Amino acid sequence: MNTRDWPIRAKLTALVIGPVTALLALWIFATSLTFGPALDLLAARTLLYDLGRPGQAVVSELQRERRLAVVQLAGDTLLPALAEQRTRTDRAVAELRRRIAGPDLRDAADDLLDSRLDQLVSALDALPAGRGFIDARKVDRAGAVGLYSGMINSAFQAFSAMATLPDNQLNRETLALTALGRSRELLGQADALLAGALTAGRYAAGEHEQLVRTIDNQRFLVESAVADLPERQRADYQRFTEGEAYVRLHGLQDSLIRARELPTGFDVRAWESSQAAVWQGLRDLELRGADDVAERSVPMAVATLVRLAAAGVLGLVAIVVCLLVGLRVGRSLARRLTGVRTAALEMAEQRLPDVVARLRRGEEVDVAREAPELDHGADEIGQVARAFNEVRRTAVQAAVDEVTLRRGLNEVFLNIARRSQGLVHRQLAVLDRLERQTEDPDELAGLFQVDHLATRLRRHAEDLVILAGSAPGRGWRSPVAAVDVLRGAISEVESYDRVDVGQVQPAGVLGRAVGDVIHLLAELIENATAFSPPATRVDVTGRSVPGGYAIEITDHGLGMSPQALANANRKLYSSPEFDPADSARLGLFVVARLAGRHGVRVELRLATPAGTTATVFIPADLVTEEPALGPSDRDAGESGPDERRMAKVTRLSSVPRARAARPVRDRPESAVVPLSAGRTSSVEPPADGDGLPRRVRRRGPAARPRPPVVDTPAQRPPEEARRAMSALQAGTARGRRDGARAAAARSSGVGSSTAADGGGAGQSFPPVSAPEPEPSTATERDA
Repeated sequence: MNTRDWPIRAKLTALVIGPVTALLALWIFATSLTFGPALDLLAARTLLYDLGRPGQAVVSELQRERRLAVVQLAGDTLLPALAEQRTRTDRAVAELRRRIAGPDLRDAADDLLDSRLDQLVSALDALPAGRGFIDARKVDRAGAVGLYSGMINSAFQAFSAMATLPDNQLNRETLALTALGRSRELLGQADALLAGALTAGRYAAGEHEQLVRTIDNQRFLVESAVADLPERQRADYQRFTEGEAYVRLHGLQDSLIRARELPTGFDVRAWESSQAAVWQGLRDLELRGADDVAERSVPMAVATLVRLAAAGVLGLVAIVVCLLVGLRVGRSLARRLTGVRTAALEMAEQRLPDVVARLRRGEEVDVAREAPELDHGADEIGQVARAFNEVRRTAVQAAVDEVTLRRGLNEVFLNIARRSQGLVHRQLAVLDRLERQTEDPDELAGLFQVDHLATRLRRHAEDLVILAGSAPGRGWRSPVAAVDVLRGAISEVESYDRVDVGQVQPAGVLGRAVGDVIHLLAELIENATAFSPPATRVDVTGRSVPGGYAIEITDHGLGMSPQALANANRKLYSSPEFDPADSARLGLFVVARLAGRHGVRVELRLATPAGTTATVFIPADLVTEEPALGPSDRDAGESGPDERRMAKVTRLSSVPRARAARPVRDRPESAVVPLSAGRTSSVEPPADGDGLPRRVRRRGPAARPRPPVVDTPAQRPPEEARRAMSALQAGTARGRRDGARAAAARSSGVGSSTAADGGGAGQSFPPVSAPEPEPSTATERDA
């Protein structure tokens, strides 16, 4: 039995209950040992009057019936006296059976006496059959004597079982009285044998030897029985043996022993009178001894009960005292240990987490006040409490140091991230200027690739800002269309060319959440491309749902196990604190932190038939109507910074967004746009009707040298940059509209030249080749 995990109260209770239970068991055992003999002494009177007296009556009647049955078997006629005696015997047996069947005698009897009583009842059941054998003369005189003697012997065996009193002297006297009764029975057997021989006029074969043995056994038993009687009863027996009847009977027995045959002139009347007087005298002596034993047993039982009560009360008092002392000490120990445990749990579950939370909020913490001293005495428990005081003080100080260290580490992360962001923003500005100054399509494609890498680098720098507990600096003032948000997220993914944007229902995202939503979606999309085979596609869809807007990102990889899905969803839901030891799950932390900042829910589930689907639920307070494009004829100066940003982040998108028709200037179906000396680019409506123009690069007959581009800081004013970005956006919108209008009128062969481009957008949209792979801190999932 392992007791290490028992509560302290249970252990102390076991310490108290064990000895008290042992003491109580010992008390009960001692009480039962004393109480049982006392009950036996009280039951001696019941045994005497319910078994001894009725049993002696049955024995006497059986002895008389035996003598008459032997006399009848020795003669030739039936004896009327035998029938009368049988009636008296039946009455005595019936009374004995009633007493044996009663509850008093059975309750007072032990197991041995119970079995002896059952044997006596069984022996008495054979009496009617024995009488039948005697009446039919199927047995001789010796058989009749044996029949009745067996029943009488069963009665004396029951009497012997009564001698189980706790007092040795009483037991000896009881056994002596039983032996005295047996000697009286042998005296009756000798009388029956002699009566049969006198009636027949001679001894039967073996009767004389049996008579001699019976007389000798009777004399031996009576002498041995009298030796164990009290002094007063021995004196009574001595006076009895000096009487005339006993002396005359003794002389007649001697004459019978000496003569091999019946003595001539044997005085039968003297024998009968002497034998009856001695038999009755022995019976009276036996009854007086039994009465004396019964009377002496009652005071002894009372004295035993008094001693038992005194010992029981003292033992019970001792048990109660032990129990009270044990409970008092146990409660004291339990209360003090519970106090130490409560203090420990309070420190571990309340105080220490509260200290850490306050430290993270920037509050000052007093170590002495947060870890007060515990006073639990000067014993071992007090020493444990003092040791725990030191542990608490050390734990609080360690928490302060850890939070200080974490805060410093976050400041380092944030400092590095801010520096990286500054460099990336400067790099993007340089790239933007180079893209505007470059007219060579090949160089422009390379600049787009570098621009794409810089965009991804900016996201990784923002990861450091998020890990440091701060918010990225990117933001929009006006709502942005959901499709543009998706495009912006795709543009920050390495394998953007594997992403297919499906049905995207019109909606807008508030400007304050656009940057974080783009970052969150980029992490999930890059995770989907990283953990799915390169030949598979990643599907992105968006739809309006009750309570917000849902975006689903589905890959076709191996998927995740149910346990891994549950662990990932738990981290995404709870937005855990950043743990540097769990560096393989930085993406989950970034997504959870971004989602928790705006109340966005992210859930991963198994896709059909394989793969994983990430569902991003944007709440309704961040969703608006899809913002409309500005009028086509608005001048470039009216273009705001939000439009310029979205034009930047959607540069790599190849999926159109449906717009309402707007009045614009008329354009020819095919326009030639000069790029540089010797190069032109014709913009033609596409054959597939996706709404975007296709720019087809055409090289002139003689390539003119391209003037060198000097990498000098841009000196153009902000108004000029605003006009350039507005013109770019307006041109893109016009190209979509014109392409949709001319798609139905043109033949299918018109777009064959554009189909060679791979069905994507022109050179100003996707890069010519995929970017080089780089280490990513995007969301990593368990495959």
